[in-house]
This record gives sequence, C-alpha cells and structure tokens, in this order.
Amino acid sequence: MLGDFTRALAQLGDGRFLRVFGLSLLLSAALLGGLMALWWRATDGLAQMDLTLFGYSLGFLESALEWLARAGGALALGFMMMPVASLFIGMFLEEIADAVEIKHYPDARGMRRMGWLDLLTDGLLFTMTLVAANLAALALYLIFLPIGPALFIMVNGYFLGRQYFELVAARHVGFAAARKLRKRFRLRVWVAGMLMAAPLSIPLLGLVIPVLGVASFTHMHQRLASLAAMRDAR
Repeated sequence: MLGDFTRALAQLGDGRFLRVFGLSLLLSAALLGGLMALWWRATDGLAQMDLTLFGYSLGFLESALEWLARAGGALALGFMMMPVASLFIGMFLEEIADAVEIKHYPDARGMRRMGWLDLLTDGLLFTMTLVAANLAALALYLIFLPIGPALFIMVNGYFLGRQYFELVAARHVGFAAARKLRKRFRLRVWVAGMLMAAPLSIPLLGLVIPVLGVASFTHMHQRLASLAAMRDAR
C-alpha cells in the first residue's frame, strides 16, 4: 500500500496530474469561498440585535456572537474540504487513472469509459453520503474527543477507499464486479483509504490527496486484480 502511494507521489509532476489538481483547486476554492461569503453576509445582522439585560446593553455579546458564528462557519467549511475536493476529483478520475495506466500498465488499461454525467451523479451521491456519515459521527468525535481524530480517519478512510477503488476498478470490469473485488480485499482497501484520509485535514494536502488517492488506488487495483486472478487460477 505504501508502495502504491509512493509511485503515485512520484508521478505528481505529471502534466495531467497538475491539470486536474489545478482545476480541482480552483473549483473547490470558488465553491467554498462563495459559501463563506454567503455565510459572512448572513451573520452581519448578529451584531445589530440590541441585546439588553435589566436595561443594560450587551453589545459586546452581539459582536462575540457574530465572530463565533463566522469562526464556526469557517470551521464547518474546513470540515467540508475533503468531500468537496473528492467531488471535483471524481469528475476528472478518468484522466488521472489514464495517466497512471499509460505510464505503468500500458497493456492493462481500463477501456470502459464512464460518462461525465455518470461521474458527476456518482460524485454527488458519494459527497452527500460522506457528509451525512461525518455529521452522524460528529457526536462521537465530540464525546470521545481523545480518539476523535482516529474516528475521523476510520470513517472517512472507509468511504474514501470504497469510492476510489470501485471507480478505478469499474473502468476494467464494471461496477458490480468492482464491488465484489473491493469486498474481497475490504481490509486492505480500508487501510489504504485511512492512509489517504489521515492528512486530509491539512488545507493544501486536502486538495492534493484526492489526486494521489485516485492514482494510488489505480496501482492498488492492478495489484489486487492480478492477485485475485492468481488465486482463482489455483
């Protein structure tokens, strides 16, 4: 698994990788920046509430509420960085996987092409599932605060591994067979997903990791597909 990631990292300077990274960076920044601007505007009125207690003005609380709301909004958007970046990377999955297979597996390239609409629809469903899972797990993160980061990595690693592995494998065998292959090696895929999820809370890496994730799972699929074929042939 580390070898898959190392080979993906070594190809990060590939022009097609850089193009996808640049596009995902611009799209993610535009979306998150727009949402933050809307939230900033929506919280403008908090400082104008004229809070009083026994006739005394609580203006300092109004300003505090405004800045707490804005800080909370920024934190929430940071929390959304991974699913947003994953959504945009999913739209360019074909280009990343092709670049890896052309360089490393020219005789074993995935020839099934997924339509742009299919990729967008799948990416939206994945993003909504990921957000819902993280919101559901948020209570656990807060209750078990000392192990919150580990829970974050485990939850996101599971979904990240499942999504990227199945999308990459589907280019070769279709979604049904890709799901079966992922379940056959579910622990390896989950661990690889956790390796991808671990640095996602770091802002810049949160945008680079999905690119490396697709590339890493392309290597992993090639390796596990060969292993599965060898086992089946016995």
